[in-house]
Amino acid sequence: MAGTGAGDIRDDAASGAATARSGDIDVWRLTIAQALAGANAAVVYATGSIVGNVLAPDKALATLPISIFVVGMAACTLPAGAIARHHGRRAAFMAGTGAGVLAGLLAALASLLGSFWLFCAATFLGGAYGAVVLSFRFAAADCVPAERRPRAMSLVMAGGVFAGVLGPQLVNHTMDLWPPHLFAATYIGQALVAAVSALVLIGVRIPMPTRAEIAGGRPLGEIARQPRFITAVVCGVVSYMVMNFLMTAAPLAMHFCGLSQEAANIGLQWHIIAMYAPGFFTGALISRFGASPVVFVGLALIAISAGIGLAGIDVMHFWLSLIILGVGWNFGFVGASALVLQCHRPEERTRVQSLNDFLVFGTMAVGSFSSGSLLASHGWNTVLLISFAPVALATVALLILGTPRAAREGQ
Repeated sequence: MAGTGAGDIRDDAASGAATARSGDIDVWRLTIAQALAGANAAVVYATGSIVGNVLAPDKALATLPISIFVVGMAACTLPAGAIARHHGRRAAFMAGTGAGVLAGLLAALASLLGSFWLFCAATFLGGAYGAVVLSFRFAAADCVPAERRPRAMSLVMAGGVFAGVLGPQLVNHTMDLWPPHLFAATYIGQALVAAVSALVLIGVRIPMPTRAEIAGGRPLGEIARQPRFITAVVCGVVSYMVMNFLMTAAPLAMHFCGLSQEAANIGLQWHIIAMYAPGFFTGALISRFGASPVVFVGLALIAISAGIGLAGIDVMHFWLSLIILGVGWNFGFVGASALVLQCHRPEERTRVQSLNDFLVFGTMAVGSFSSGSLLASHGWNTVLLISFAPVALATVALLILGTPRAAREGQ
């Protein structure tokens, strides 16, 4: 009997080790997919306002394609969550990458035909792809034990470092390959990269949703009233909205200041690298110091980036501002995502995570829509000054709702 018990223990240990290895492999697959899929957003942000400025019937609509991209992210988070809840996360991944391939092909066609509204439709599908891509961080958390979830999420986000190089370099090396159709070859390349990402994601093994998860758990209203969830949403909204607000306007602002497209591409490249490179250690910082302090540092860095932008309009001001903005976004957004993980039960995860992302991207769309018109009518400095208000709001929410008393009330 004793020998049998020891054998069972060894078998359980071996099974646990195999499960851990499988989880690690899935996290790395999601990291690679993030690296590839991140090029989608990089291409849209690098080219969207430029193509919009050429194709739009009114120059005030130049940044509308990027805003439509954000609308696509917001509109598709809840449907993507529903697909994941009923059919598994991998089904949602395949739907998202399919939208990414179609987005690139339609954008190329829009460039060939000179159709502004077809280009907007393409960026909407690109946004749908982006919504699914951002769920990779939560999928990674499902692959590992609870104590390793912040690190797994952080590692997947770090995959965006490669995207920060791939996206802008794809633009630089393909934008003139199909004259006179600027960026047409770029969008075809974007579609091919999305197809490769789909091949990587096919191998991800995430358990199918249980009956309890399909049922959904507590009402969303009850969960959403938790102070911790409110804190997470406010900080996630502000981190992403202000980052997108400034990043959307920056390439066009550089163009208005007489700086080259290459300078704008390089600035965007380093911004995206700065967004994701901290992912190699953000999870460790959250595990050691907690999510709230990391979010606080992120908000402070976002404010500093706006201050640097106000200091001048030389290329180095733009570049340094974009780099610090990227680091601030990483700390703010990953920290807020870690707070979301503390707000739900296992069977509620896809519904709560989808609600969080819907609120983040839905609010972010407001900032994206307003940045282009503000830039055109009032200039770059006004865009920067306005960004301080939401950062202050999020800081107050973090300080008030993040108190020990509020945390206890949310449990």
